[in-house]
Amino acid sequence: MGIQINRIKTVLSDHGRTNKWLAEKLGKSPTTVSRWCTNESQPPLETLYQISILLNTDIRELLNKTL
Repeated sequence: MGIQINRIKTVLSDHGRTNKWLAEKLGKSPTTVSRWCTNESQPPLETLYQISILLNTDIRELLNKTL
């Protein structure tokens, strides 16, 4: 398993939301959102900001802490 850069999957679950819900809200394909949730790819910073607004959470909650 690779480095887990984002916590989108965890935060979605904490808020009772699904990948499909997020994809619909952002106008993205479910496949794209799924790849973000499994850390196969990363969304742009602007998209992370949009996700934080949709989930009413601090953008830092969407990222794993680094040293």
